[in-house]
Amino acid sequence: MDLARLSCEIRSTPSQRGPPVIPARYAPIAFGFFLSGMMSLIVSGISMLRATEVWEGFVTIWMGAWLTSWAVAFPVVLFVAPLARRLVARMTIPG
Repeated sequence: MDLARLSCEIRSTPSQRGPPVIPARYAPIAFGFFLSGMMSLIVSGISMLRATEVWEGFVTIWMGAWLTSWAVAFPVVLFVAPLARRLVARMTIPG
């Protein structure tokens, strides 16, 4: 079997953009990782901007604050997400 042709056939499948990086069973963890990272970046930036008017070195201070908040946000998101799903399930009806 020609490996180059096989590789081309696999990549030309419209449903796949490339090989998955992690197994699907880790999708909720990856989702929590990216969600908590983006949310903590935005929230810490807004909080820093409102609390301080320091423009000199703002990005450096912000990145330090963001990394600290992300370290807290990631496990909290993983813990709270199932609770939030249950609350939403109770509040909604099928259909």
